[in-house]
Amino acid sequence: MLYQELQPVDTFTIKLSHPFSDYDRQLLTLFYQPLIGPDAMSLFMSLWADAEREIEGEFNHYHLMNLLTMPLGKVFEARISLEAIGLLRTYCKQVDQDRSFCYELLPPMDAKSFFDDPLLSTFLFSKIGEQAYRSLRARFLIDNLMDEQYKEISRTFLDVYKPIRYGASEGLEEGGQMAGRNEPTGIPFANSDFDFNLFRAGLSEQMVPKSSLASVSQELIEKLAFLYSLSPLDMQKVVMMALDGNNMQIPEDRLRKAAVDYYKINISQNVPTVEKIFKKAEPEIPKELKSREDELLFYLENTSPREMLRHLNGKEPFPVDLQLAERLINTHGLSVGVVNVLLQYMILRNDGKITNNFAERIASHWSNKKVSTAKVAMELSRTEHDQYMKWLNEGKKKPAGRKPIREEKVPEWFYKKDDTEQKKPAKEADPAIDEQRRQLMEKLDAMRNGVK
Repeated sequence: MLYQELQPVDTFTIKLSHPFSDYDRQLLTLFYQPLIGPDAMSLFMSLWADAEREIEGEFNHYHLMNLLTMPLGKVFEARISLEAIGLLRTYCKQVDQDRSFCYELLPPMDAKSFFDDPLLSTFLFSKIGEQAYRSLRARFLIDNLMDEQYKEISRTFLDVYKPIRYGASEGLEEGGQMAGRNEPTGIPFANSDFDFNLFRAGLSEQMVPKSSLASVSQELIEKLAFLYSLSPLDMQKVVMMALDGNNMQIPEDRLRKAAVDYYKINISQNVPTVEKIFKKAEPEIPKELKSREDELLFYLENTSPREMLRHLNGKEPFPVDLQLAERLINTHGLSVGVVNVLLQYMILRNDGKITNNFAERIASHWSNKKVSTAKVAMELSRTEHDQYMKWLNEGKKKPAGRKPIREEKVPEWFYKKDDTEQKKPAKEADPAIDEQRRQLMEKLDAMRNGVK
Protein backbone atom coordinates (compact mmCIF):
# COMPACT_ATOMS: atom_id res chain seq x y z
CA MET A 1 0.00 0.00 0.00
CA LEU A 2 2.60 2.52 -1.16
CA TYR A 3 0.00 5.27 -1.65
CA GLN A 4 -0.83 5.17 2.07
CA GLU A 5 2.87 5.29 3.03
CA LEU A 6 4.13 8.01 0.70
CA GLN A 7 2.97 10.28 -2.13
CA PRO A 8 4.99 12.58 -4.40
CA VAL A 9 3.27 15.72 -3.05
CA ASP A 10 4.31 14.91 0.55
CA THR A 11 6.92 17.39 1.75
CA PHE A 12 10.04 16.74 3.79
CA THR A 13 12.86 18.49 5.60
CA ILE A 14 16.29 17.09 6.47
CA LYS A 15 17.94 17.14 9.88
CA LEU A 16 21.73 16.99 10.11
CA SER A 17 22.98 18.02 13.53
CA HIS A 18 26.65 18.05 12.52
CA PRO A 19 28.70 17.76 9.30
CA PHE A 20 29.80 14.28 8.31
CA SER A 21 33.50 13.67 7.69
CA ASP A 22 35.53 12.02 4.94
CA TYR A 23 35.92 9.04 7.28
CA ASP A 24 32.12 8.71 7.33
CA ARG A 25 32.09 8.75 3.53
CA GLN A 26 34.64 5.92 3.42
CA LEU A 27 32.57 3.85 5.83
CA LEU A 28 29.39 4.44 3.84
CA THR A 29 31.04 3.52 0.55
CA LEU A 30 33.03 0.47 1.67
CA PHE A 31 30.85 -1.01 4.46
CA TYR A 32 27.25 0.06 3.87
CA GLN A 33 26.92 0.33 0.10
CA PRO A 34 27.27 -3.45 -0.48
CA LEU A 35 24.47 -4.00 2.05
CA ILE A 36 21.91 -1.38 1.01
CA GLY A 37 22.61 -1.19 -2.73
CA PRO A 38 23.14 1.76 -5.08
CA ASP A 39 19.60 3.18 -4.84
CA ALA A 40 19.68 3.61 -1.06
CA MET A 41 23.24 4.92 -1.26
CA SER A 42 22.20 7.52 -3.85
CA LEU A 43 19.30 8.61 -1.65
CA PHE A 44 21.56 9.04 1.40
CA MET A 45 24.16 11.04 -0.53
CA SER A 46 21.44 13.25 -2.06
CA LEU A 47 19.89 13.94 1.34
CA TRP A 48 23.37 14.63 2.71
CA ALA A 49 24.04 17.18 -0.05
CA ASP A 50 20.67 18.92 0.43
CA ALA A 51 21.18 19.00 4.20
CA GLU A 52 24.42 20.96 3.82
CA ARG A 53 22.72 23.91 2.10
CA GLU A 54 23.25 27.21 3.85
CA ILE A 55 19.51 27.85 3.91
CA GLU A 56 17.31 25.06 5.20
CA GLY A 57 14.59 24.21 2.70
CA GLU A 58 11.44 22.13 2.37
CA PHE A 59 11.02 19.82 -0.61
CA ASN A 60 8.38 17.50 -1.95
CA HIS A 61 9.13 13.97 -3.10
CA TYR A 62 8.92 14.95 -6.76
CA HIS A 63 12.29 16.59 -6.03
CA LEU A 64 13.81 13.23 -5.03
CA MET A 65 12.13 11.38 -7.91
CA ASN A 66 13.62 13.84 -10.42
CA LEU A 67 17.01 14.05 -8.71
CA LEU A 68 17.46 10.28 -8.50
CA THR A 69 15.52 9.45 -11.70
CA MET A 70 13.54 6.89 -9.70
CA PRO A 71 9.82 6.20 -9.44
CA LEU A 72 8.22 6.76 -6.06
CA GLY A 73 8.29 3.06 -5.19
CA LYS A 74 12.08 2.90 -5.59
CA VAL A 75 12.51 6.01 -3.43
CA PHE A 76 10.40 4.43 -0.69
CA GLU A 77 12.33 1.14 -0.83
CA ALA A 78 15.61 3.04 -0.62
CA ARG A 79 14.30 4.98 2.39
CA ILE A 80 13.28 1.92 4.40
CA SER A 81 16.65 0.29 3.58
CA LEU A 82 18.40 3.25 5.20
CA GLU A 83 16.05 3.07 8.19
CA ALA A 84 16.66 -0.65 8.69
CA ILE A 85 20.45 -0.34 8.55
CA GLY A 86 20.52 2.52 11.09
CA LEU A 87 21.44 5.42 8.79
CA LEU A 88 18.09 7.25 8.82
CA ARG A 89 15.28 8.06 11.22
CA THR A 90 11.96 9.14 9.72
CA TYR A 91 9.36 11.30 11.48
CA CYS A 92 5.90 12.07 10.09
CA LYS A 93 3.45 14.92 10.77
CA GLN A 94 -0.15 14.87 9.50
CA VAL A 95 -2.23 18.06 9.39
CA ASP A 96 -5.64 17.50 7.79
CA GLN A 97 -4.83 16.18 4.30
CA ASP A 98 -1.25 17.50 4.28
CA ARG A 99 1.56 15.16 5.32
CA SER A 100 5.17 16.13 5.91
CA PHE A 101 8.26 14.14 6.90
CA CYS A 102 11.50 14.92 8.68
CA TYR A 103 14.49 12.79 7.65
CA GLU A 104 17.27 12.65 10.25
CA LEU A 105 20.56 11.39 8.82
CA LEU A 106 22.64 9.31 11.20
CA PRO A 107 26.41 8.71 10.96
CA PRO A 108 27.67 5.23 10.11
CA MET A 109 29.20 3.01 12.77
CA ASP A 110 32.98 3.16 12.98
CA ALA A 111 35.02 0.25 11.68
CA LYS A 112 35.50 -1.43 15.07
CA SER A 113 31.82 -1.25 16.00
CA PHE A 114 30.81 -2.49 12.55
CA PHE A 115 33.04 -5.56 12.67
CA ASP A 116 32.04 -6.26 16.28
CA ASP A 117 28.37 -6.39 15.27
CA PRO A 118 27.60 -10.01 14.28
CA LEU A 119 24.71 -9.11 12.00
CA LEU A 120 26.46 -6.39 10.00
CA SER A 121 29.81 -8.15 9.72
CA THR A 122 28.25 -11.45 8.61
CA PHE A 123 25.92 -9.63 6.21
CA LEU A 124 28.93 -7.87 4.65
CA PHE A 125 30.87 -11.17 4.47
CA SER A 126 28.02 -12.81 2.57
CA LYS A 127 27.84 -9.87 0.13
CA ILE A 128 31.51 -9.34 -0.81
CA GLY A 129 33.10 -12.73 -0.11
CA GLU A 130 35.89 -13.88 2.17
CA GLN A 131 38.89 -12.42 0.33
CA ALA A 132 37.43 -8.92 -0.02
CA TYR A 133 36.14 -9.06 3.56
CA ARG A 134 39.56 -9.90 5.00
CA SER A 135 41.23 -7.25 2.85
CA LEU A 136 38.74 -4.61 4.00
CA ARG A 137 39.14 -5.60 7.64
CA ALA A 138 42.94 -5.43 7.37
CA ARG A 139 42.65 -1.93 5.88
CA PHE A 140 41.10 -0.58 9.08
CA LEU A 141 43.29 -2.42 11.59
CA ILE A 142 45.36 -0.17 13.87
CA ASP A 143 48.85 0.12 12.41
CA ASN A 144 51.28 0.53 15.28
CA LEU A 145 54.06 2.58 13.69
CA MET A 146 55.67 3.57 16.99
CA ASP A 147 58.91 1.90 17.93
CA GLU A 148 58.89 0.47 21.43
CA GLN A 149 61.76 2.81 22.36
CA TYR A 150 59.48 5.83 21.97
CA LYS A 151 57.86 7.15 25.13
CA GLU A 152 54.90 9.53 25.13
CA ILE A 153 55.73 12.95 26.61
CA SER A 154 52.56 14.86 25.66
CA ARG A 155 51.39 17.48 28.17
CA THR A 156 47.96 17.43 29.74
CA PHE A 157 45.58 20.37 29.99
CA LEU A 158 46.58 21.09 33.58
CA ASP A 159 50.23 21.09 32.58
CA VAL A 160 49.61 24.00 30.25
CA TYR A 161 46.65 25.99 31.66
CA LYS A 162 45.62 27.28 35.05
CA PRO A 163 42.36 28.96 36.10
CA ILE A 164 42.16 32.71 36.75
CA ARG A 165 39.43 33.76 39.16
CA TYR A 166 37.61 37.08 38.61
CA GLY A 167 34.53 38.45 40.22
CA ALA A 168 31.15 36.77 40.05
CA SER A 169 30.00 36.38 36.44
CA GLU A 170 26.54 36.24 35.06
CA GLY A 171 25.10 34.70 31.95
CA LEU A 172 27.31 31.61 31.77
CA GLU A 173 24.31 29.32 32.29
CA GLU A 174 21.68 30.44 29.81
CA GLY A 175 19.61 27.26 29.64
CA GLY A 176 18.48 25.39 26.58
CA GLN A 177 19.85 22.21 25.09
CA MET A 178 22.93 22.29 22.88
CA ALA A 179 23.12 20.21 19.73
CA GLY A 180 25.85 17.61 19.77
CA ARG A 181 27.08 14.81 17.55
CA ASN A 182 24.60 11.97 17.13
CA GLU A 183 26.68 8.94 17.94
CA PRO A 184 25.81 5.89 15.82
CA THR A 185 23.69 3.43 17.76
CA GLY A 186 23.80 0.56 15.28
CA ILE A 187 20.91 -1.06 13.49
CA PRO A 188 17.44 -0.86 15.07
CA PHE A 189 16.87 -4.46 16.12
CA ALA A 190 14.30 -6.21 18.29
CA ASN A 191 13.90 -9.98 18.04
CA SER A 192 10.67 -10.37 20.00
CA ASP A 193 10.37 -14.02 18.94
CA PHE A 194 13.25 -15.15 21.14
CA ASP A 195 11.98 -16.66 24.41
CA PHE A 196 14.37 -15.50 27.15
CA ASN A 197 12.35 -17.22 29.87
CA LEU A 198 12.87 -20.60 28.20
CA PHE A 199 16.51 -19.72 27.55
CA ARG A 200 17.21 -18.90 31.22
CA ALA A 201 15.14 -21.80 32.57
CA GLY A 202 17.53 -24.37 31.10
CA LEU A 203 20.68 -22.80 32.58
CA SER A 204 21.28 -23.93 36.14
CA GLU A 205 22.99 -21.65 38.63
CA GLN A 206 25.73 -24.24 39.11
CA MET A 207 26.62 -24.44 35.41
CA VAL A 208 26.08 -20.84 34.36
CA PRO A 209 25.68 -18.36 37.25
CA LYS A 210 23.38 -15.36 36.78
CA SER A 211 26.37 -13.08 37.16
CA SER A 212 27.89 -14.72 34.09
CA LEU A 213 24.79 -14.06 32.02
CA ALA A 214 24.84 -10.45 33.19
CA SER A 215 28.26 -10.01 31.57
CA VAL A 216 26.84 -10.37 28.05
CA SER A 217 24.23 -8.11 26.45
CA GLN A 218 20.74 -9.41 25.77
CA GLU A 219 20.80 -7.76 22.33
CA LEU A 220 23.88 -9.76 21.30
CA ILE A 221 22.14 -13.01 22.27
CA GLU A 222 19.08 -12.00 20.23
CA LYS A 223 21.18 -11.07 17.20
CA LEU A 224 23.15 -14.33 17.25
CA ALA A 225 19.98 -16.37 17.63
CA PHE A 226 18.39 -14.53 14.71
CA LEU A 227 21.44 -14.68 12.44
CA TYR A 228 22.21 -18.38 12.95
CA SER A 229 18.56 -19.54 13.34
CA LEU A 230 19.18 -20.77 16.88
CA SER A 231 16.40 -21.65 19.31
CA PRO A 232 16.58 -20.82 23.04
CA LEU A 233 17.72 -24.40 23.66
CA ASP A 234 20.46 -24.01 21.05
CA MET A 235 21.60 -20.74 22.65
CA GLN A 236 21.90 -22.51 26.01
CA LYS A 237 24.52 -24.82 24.48
CA VAL A 238 26.25 -21.88 22.79
CA VAL A 239 26.50 -20.01 26.11
CA MET A 240 27.96 -23.05 27.88
CA MET A 241 30.52 -23.42 25.06
CA ALA A 242 31.51 -19.75 25.45
CA LEU A 243 31.73 -19.72 29.25
CA ASP A 244 35.25 -18.97 30.47
CA GLY A 245 35.86 -21.42 33.30
CA ASN A 246 38.61 -19.34 34.87
CA ASN A 247 36.58 -16.23 35.72
CA MET A 248 33.07 -17.59 34.97
CA GLN A 249 32.45 -14.79 32.46
CA ILE A 250 31.10 -14.90 28.90
CA PRO A 251 33.25 -12.59 26.73
CA GLU A 252 31.44 -11.36 23.65
CA ASP A 253 34.14 -12.56 21.25
CA ARG A 254 33.95 -16.08 22.73
CA LEU A 255 30.16 -16.04 22.45
CA ARG A 256 30.30 -15.02 18.79
CA LYS A 257 32.87 -17.73 18.03
CA ALA A 258 30.82 -20.35 19.89
CA ALA A 259 27.72 -19.42 17.86
CA VAL A 260 29.69 -19.80 14.62
CA ASP A 261 31.10 -23.19 15.69
CA TYR A 262 27.69 -24.48 16.77
CA TYR A 263 26.14 -23.29 13.49
CA LYS A 264 28.80 -25.04 11.39
CA ILE A 265 28.53 -28.30 13.34
CA ASN A 266 24.75 -28.57 13.64
CA ILE A 267 23.18 -26.47 10.88
CA SER A 268 25.33 -25.64 7.83
CA GLN A 269 28.86 -25.02 6.64
CA ASN A 270 27.66 -22.15 4.46
CA VAL A 271 27.75 -18.57 5.67
CA PRO A 272 24.25 -17.42 6.74
CA THR A 273 22.67 -14.73 4.59
CA VAL A 274 20.16 -12.00 5.34
CA GLU A 275 17.21 -11.61 2.96
CA LYS A 276 15.57 -8.22 2.47
CA ILE A 277 11.81 -8.22 3.05
CA PHE A 278 9.13 -5.64 3.69
CA LYS A 279 5.69 -6.80 4.72
CA LYS A 280 2.58 -4.78 5.46
CA ALA A 281 -0.34 -6.56 7.06
CA GLU A 282 -3.57 -6.64 5.08
CA PRO A 283 -6.35 -4.66 6.77
CA GLU A 284 -9.03 -6.76 8.41
CA ILE A 285 -12.65 -6.09 7.47
CA PRO A 286 -14.43 -4.63 10.53
CA LYS A 287 -17.18 -6.81 11.98
CA GLU A 288 -19.60 -3.88 12.22
CA LEU A 289 -20.02 -3.45 8.46
CA LYS A 290 -23.72 -3.90 7.78
CA SER A 291 -24.04 -4.92 4.14
CA ARG A 292 -22.15 -6.57 1.32
CA GLU A 293 -21.74 -3.17 -0.33
CA ASP A 294 -20.16 -1.81 2.86
CA GLU A 295 -17.68 -4.69 2.72
CA LEU A 296 -16.96 -3.99 -0.94
CA LEU A 297 -16.40 -0.29 -0.20
CA PHE A 298 -14.00 -1.14 2.62
CA TYR A 299 -12.15 -3.52 0.32
CA LEU A 300 -11.83 -0.91 -2.45
CA GLU A 301 -10.62 1.79 -0.03
CA ASN A 302 -7.98 -0.43 1.59
CA THR A 303 -6.61 -2.45 -1.32
CA SER A 304 -3.95 -1.33 -3.78
CA PRO A 305 -4.93 -1.17 -7.47
CA ARG A 306 -2.43 -3.96 -8.16
CA GLU A 307 -4.14 -6.31 -5.70
CA MET A 308 -7.62 -5.33 -6.88
CA LEU A 309 -6.73 -6.04 -10.52
CA ARG A 310 -5.09 -9.32 -9.53
CA HIS A 311 -8.21 -10.41 -7.61
CA LEU A 312 -10.55 -9.30 -10.39
CA ASN A 313 -8.70 -10.86 -13.32
CA GLY A 314 -7.09 -13.81 -11.53
CA LYS A 315 -3.61 -12.95 -12.82
CA GLU A 316 -0.84 -10.39 -12.45
CA PRO A 317 -1.90 -7.05 -14.03
CA PHE A 318 0.01 -5.60 -16.98
CA PRO A 319 2.58 -2.86 -16.24
CA VAL A 320 0.71 -0.40 -18.48
CA ASP A 321 -2.40 -0.73 -16.29
CA LEU A 322 -0.36 -0.19 -13.12
CA GLN A 323 1.27 2.88 -14.66
CA LEU A 324 -2.20 4.24 -15.42
CA ALA A 325 -3.30 3.66 -11.80
CA GLU A 326 -0.19 5.44 -10.49
CA ARG A 327 -0.80 8.36 -12.87
CA LEU A 328 -4.43 8.68 -11.75
CA ILE A 329 -3.32 8.88 -8.12
CA ASN A 330 -0.24 11.06 -8.48
CA THR A 331 -1.27 13.37 -11.34
CA HIS A 332 -5.03 13.67 -10.88
CA GLY A 333 -4.89 13.36 -7.08
CA LEU A 334 -7.53 10.63 -6.86
CA SER A 335 -7.63 8.36 -3.84
CA VAL A 336 -6.89 4.64 -4.03
CA GLY A 337 -10.56 3.75 -3.52
CA VAL A 338 -11.71 6.05 -6.32
CA VAL A 339 -9.13 4.63 -8.72
CA ASN A 340 -10.23 1.08 -7.85
CA VAL A 341 -13.85 1.96 -8.64
CA LEU A 342 -12.85 3.50 -11.96
CA LEU A 343 -10.73 0.52 -13.01
CA GLN A 344 -13.33 -2.03 -11.95
CA TYR A 345 -16.11 -0.11 -13.70
CA MET A 346 -14.10 0.12 -16.90
CA ILE A 347 -13.08 -3.56 -16.96
CA LEU A 348 -16.56 -4.93 -16.34
CA ARG A 349 -18.33 -2.74 -18.87
CA ASN A 350 -15.68 -2.51 -21.60
CA ASP A 351 -15.10 -6.20 -22.37
CA GLY A 352 -12.20 -6.43 -19.92
CA LYS A 353 -10.24 -3.59 -21.55
CA ILE A 354 -8.69 -0.54 -19.86
CA THR A 355 -8.52 2.45 -22.21
CA ASN A 356 -6.10 5.12 -21.04
CA ASN A 357 -7.69 8.13 -22.73
CA PHE A 358 -11.16 7.23 -21.56
CA ALA A 359 -9.96 6.49 -18.01
CA GLU A 360 -8.18 9.84 -17.80
CA ARG A 361 -11.25 11.65 -19.11
CA ILE A 362 -13.39 10.20 -16.32
CA ALA A 363 -10.56 10.83 -13.82
CA SER A 364 -10.38 14.49 -14.84
CA HIS A 365 -14.16 14.75 -14.45
CA TRP A 366 -14.04 13.21 -10.96
CA SER A 367 -11.08 15.35 -9.94
CA ASN A 368 -13.01 18.51 -10.88
CA LYS A 369 -15.96 17.29 -8.81
CA LYS A 370 -13.65 16.62 -5.81
CA VAL A 371 -14.56 12.93 -5.65
CA SER A 372 -12.59 11.54 -2.70
CA THR A 373 -14.23 8.23 -1.70
CA ALA A 374 -15.19 4.99 -3.41
CA LYS A 375 -18.82 5.47 -2.34
CA VAL A 376 -19.11 8.85 -4.07
CA ALA A 377 -17.39 7.43 -7.17
CA MET A 378 -19.92 4.59 -7.33
CA GLU A 379 -22.88 6.97 -7.05
CA LEU A 380 -21.45 9.27 -9.72
CA SER A 381 -20.94 6.30 -12.04
CA ARG A 382 -24.62 5.41 -11.69
CA THR A 383 -26.00 8.90 -12.22
CA GLU A 384 -23.71 9.83 -15.12
CA HIS A 385 -23.48 6.44 -16.79
CA ASP A 386 -25.09 7.65 -20.03
CA GLN A 387 -22.59 10.48 -20.37
CA TYR A 388 -19.70 8.07 -19.86
CA MET A 389 -21.06 5.77 -22.54
CA LYS A 390 -21.28 8.72 -24.89
CA TRP A 391 -17.60 9.52 -24.23
CA LEU A 392 -16.70 5.92 -24.86
CA ASN A 393 -18.58 5.79 -28.15
CA GLU A 394 -16.92 9.01 -29.26
CA GLY A 395 -13.56 7.34 -28.86
CA LYS A 396 -14.53 4.32 -30.94
CA LYS A 397 -14.65 4.17 -34.71
CA LYS A 398 -17.74 2.22 -35.72
CA PRO A 399 -18.13 0.86 -39.25
CA ALA A 400 -21.24 2.35 -40.90
CA GLY A 401 -24.38 0.23 -40.86
CA ARG A 402 -23.21 -2.23 -38.19
CA LYS A 403 -24.73 -2.68 -34.78
CA PRO A 404 -22.72 -3.37 -31.63
CA ILE A 405 -22.04 -7.06 -31.23
CA ARG A 406 -22.48 -7.18 -27.45
CA GLU A 407 -24.02 -4.98 -24.81
CA GLU A 408 -21.92 -3.14 -22.27
CA LYS A 409 -21.43 -4.63 -18.82
CA VAL A 410 -21.57 -2.71 -15.56
CA PRO A 411 -20.30 -3.71 -12.10
CA GLU A 412 -22.68 -5.33 -9.66
CA TRP A 413 -22.70 -2.23 -7.47
CA PHE A 414 -23.97 -0.10 -10.38
CA TYR A 415 -27.58 -1.12 -9.72
CA LYS A 416 -27.29 -1.02 -5.91
CA LYS A 417 -28.21 2.58 -5.15
CA ASP A 418 -29.56 1.78 -1.71
CA ASP A 419 -30.48 -1.35 0.20
CA THR A 420 -33.99 0.08 0.74
CA GLU A 421 -34.63 0.99 -2.91
CA GLN A 422 -36.20 -1.37 -5.34
CA LYS A 423 -33.48 -3.04 -7.39
CA LYS A 424 -33.39 -2.33 -11.10
CA PRO A 425 -33.44 -5.33 -13.44
CA ALA A 426 -29.93 -6.22 -14.49
CA LYS A 427 -29.06 -6.86 -18.07
CA GLU A 428 -28.20 -10.34 -19.25
CA ALA A 429 -25.13 -11.40 -17.30
CA ASP A 430 -21.93 -12.72 -18.76
CA PRO A 431 -21.04 -16.03 -17.01
CA ALA A 432 -17.34 -15.11 -16.97
CA ILE A 433 -18.05 -11.77 -15.25
CA ASP A 434 -20.36 -13.48 -12.74
CA GLU A 435 -17.62 -15.96 -11.91
CA GLN A 436 -15.06 -13.15 -11.42
CA ARG A 437 -17.48 -11.33 -9.14
CA ARG A 438 -18.20 -14.49 -7.14
CA GLN A 439 -14.49 -15.15 -6.62
CA LEU A 440 -13.91 -11.57 -5.49
CA MET A 441 -16.70 -11.77 -2.89
CA GLU A 442 -15.31 -15.10 -1.66
CA LYS A 443 -11.97 -13.39 -1.08
CA LEU A 444 -13.76 -10.67 0.91
CA ASP A 445 -15.43 -13.33 3.05
CA ALA A 446 -12.09 -15.02 3.61
CA MET A 447 -10.49 -11.73 4.67
CA ARG A 448 -13.37 -11.11 7.09
CA ASN A 449 -13.00 -14.54 8.67
CA GLY A 450 -9.20 -14.19 8.95
CA VAL A 451 -8.46 -16.85 6.35
CA LYS A 452 -5.23 -16.22 4.40
